[in-house]
Amino acid sequence: MSKQDFKVYTKGGDKGMTSLIGGTRIAKHDLQVEAYGTIDELKSYIGLVYDFVDDLSSKKNLLIIIEQLFIIESLIACDSYESRLRMPQLKEEDIRFLEDDIDRMTNSLTPLKSFILPGGHPLLSHCHIARSISRRAERAYLRYTENIQAEELIIQYLNRLSDYLFTLSRYTAKLLDVDELLWHPKNQK
Repeated sequence: MSKQDFKVYTKGGDKGMTSLIGGTRIAKHDLQVEAYGTIDELKSYIGLVYDFVDDLSSKKNLLIIIEQLFIIESLIACDSYESRLRMPQLKEEDIRFLEDDIDRMTNSLTPLKSFILPGGHPLLSHCHIARSISRRAERAYLRYTENIQAEELIIQYLNRLSDYLFTLSRYTAKLLDVDELLWHPKNQK
């Protein structure tokens, strides 16, 4: 094959349509595209967090998360049950992986006594942005599946992932010896 066979542009989306895995064409503003597109944004942003993290365990686990998000994105981008069956699958052990790593990080942290505000260090802020994108991805997936069968493991994974990213922010603050920004409401007595 020549380099010409691998063009990045296909011109297939020039009229506002895109192809799902399986070949069905749908509008780029469809809720399905919004759902897997938001997962793609999340995956990319976690890639940025990965680039800044120095802790080797966290770095290794973030790469696994990026790969799992690629699986989720692919599953959401399928046009049929048959297409989804041909894709790699999300498993319950993927959710346990997140929970185990949340527990690992939490074991070294002081218990929460206040809400935590984003900020305090650029890496903490990036973790919080990724967390909020994860929540948006979860909402986008739930909107998409409002009238079709949702995959419970995808919902669970996205929900747990936002918890993971919150914990990663706290854990990173500890590793960097950075004070977390605690919320102290002004009207609190």
